[in-house]
Amino acid sequence: MPEVSINQQLFQLPEDGCLADVLPLLRVSSADGIAIAVNEVVIPRDEWVGYRLREADRVFVIRATQGG
Repeated sequence: MPEVSINQQLFQLPEDGCLADVLPLLRVSSADGIAIAVNEVVIPRDEWVGYRLREADRVFVIRATQGG
């Protein structure tokens, strides 16, 4: 089971864990306004399901917010 860092917290993922598995771990119910970067590279949303995470990957989940 690979161990990855998601928003600076360590998580164990199944061997076939993909980027789409990250949002449920963080209890994020909708991908609207979400961007995900792996090792400082933003991954397009249409690639999340096929993007396999590896041991020691650094994942950052960013949510867009409104403000002024």
